[in-house]
Amino acid sequence: MAKNNQSVQAIRGMHDILPEQSPRWQYAEKIITEVLSSYCYKEIRLPIVEKTELFKRSIGEVTDIVEKEMYTFDDRNNDSLTLRPEGTAGCLRACLEHGLLYNQVHRLWYYGPMFRHERPQKGRYRQFYQLGLETYGMPGPDIDAEVILLTDRMWNKLGIRDKVKLELNTLGTTAERLVYREKLVNYFKQHLDILDDDSLRRLETNPLRILDSKNKDMQQLIQNAPELMAYLGEDSRKHFELLVQTLDDLGIEYTLNNRLVRGLDYYGKTVFEWVTEDLGAQGTICAGGRYDGLIEQLGGKANYAIGFAMGMERLLLLMEQLDNVPIEQGVDVYMIRVGTEAEKEGMRLAEKLRNEVPGLKLQVNCSGGSYKSQFKKADKSGAEFALILGEDEVSRGEVSVKPLRTDQDQTNMTQNEVIELLL
Repeated sequence: MAKNNQSVQAIRGMHDILPEQSPRWQYAEKIITEVLSSYCYKEIRLPIVEKTELFKRSIGEVTDIVEKEMYTFDDRNNDSLTLRPEGTAGCLRACLEHGLLYNQVHRLWYYGPMFRHERPQKGRYRQFYQLGLETYGMPGPDIDAEVILLTDRMWNKLGIRDKVKLELNTLGTTAERLVYREKLVNYFKQHLDILDDDSLRRLETNPLRILDSKNKDMQQLIQNAPELMAYLGEDSRKHFELLVQTLDDLGIEYTLNNRLVRGLDYYGKTVFEWVTEDLGAQGTICAGGRYDGLIEQLGGKANYAIGFAMGMERLLLLMEQLDNVPIEQGVDVYMIRVGTEAEKEGMRLAEKLRNEVPGLKLQVNCSGGSYKSQFKKADKSGAEFALILGEDEVSRGEVSVKPLRTDQDQTNMTQNEVIELLL
């Protein structure tokens, strides 16, 4: 049988995060989790695989995600399972399953990979990482404001606030949208010759999504369409007015976009997006809104909820344009060991140093090599110091210390003096 010498490669649209890229991810994750903690949000960790029925009930069977994009398969028990395409449904399923929503208020967040089978491009992948935030049990516009303020603080901490803009809208209640939907459908039916194929399909399934079309030939038609605001009741209007007032009081800039809708059916009242002009077509880095109706849709008692999803790949693409992102040095100290006794003593000393010097990043040369080759590795590691152990140093109970980033001379120290130097 002929051998297949072709190397195995990653699946299209599922990319590796290489060691030189990881520090930037870790920096962003650290800042984000610090902000979440400062607002007292708690982490929830969720399965990557859920029953397919969960997404059909939450997202809607006649959506692009369910119809075209989900990775769905039957397991050995012939149960239909799906790699999660988004996190809200799974988070809500967990809360309902474990009784977290009964007379309780929760502020939750989760983080991890999501999966959608769509055409890969810059900032859009088939496996992509999302930060999701969900709150439950709070009906007022103040929690809507808090969620937006939290994201605003993230952008400031990450140094990208001047690169993103907030767009804001309200979708009203389900009953109000039904009245508006009828008016919208009647309007678009008068202009079927202008609608593209996607819009013709959405006319029967989710006509509000037509308002979000990027087709240049349809923009004038969309601009002249009826506006949802005209069909909102007093409660919906007041909710949105109080939200806007809070943002104004706190100096948060935003743009009212009455054509902003969300791609999933379960959103109502407040919706928002943080967008940028620096990433081309993939300009949305964070989006969310209220989804009070979804809890009942999944079998729970009527309740209140608002959340958002943030795409990490797009966020990192935006951060790559900055020169001031502090990336922690990978190695503080590199240990060179030459000789059998030095190798034994060096391993003991390395563990002692790690015990005594909190946070020390110490790399020990392994698998031998000459002094010259080890010293090259020490210099290449970026370490500030090289600790050198040879037979002479071991016999004297000392360590040679060579600064690698300055012109200072190499000196001999006791092990305790080395600890004092590194503290």
